[in-house]
Amino acid sequence: MVEPTRMRAEPLQIMLDPEELAAVDDFRFKKRMPSRASAVRELLKRGLAAERFLTAEARTKSSDFGVTGKTAAGGR
Repeated sequence: MVEPTRMRAEPLQIMLDPEELAAVDDFRFKKRMPSRASAVRELLKRGLAAERFLTAEARTKSSDFGVTGKTAAGGR
């Protein structure tokens, strides 16, 4: 029996402020997710599946995007 080829996982590091981390943890516990990583994966899956999503404008910074909607760019 031939085992399917497994792709190697790629690490992804993000910085969250305490309010953003609390929002991720709240989601995790409400949905009974086993870990923060699984909660983040589920949130990414849902976000990428959304029909309408933000397209970044030129010269936007990482700090312009936030988890809780309170962004430097006014929560576009």
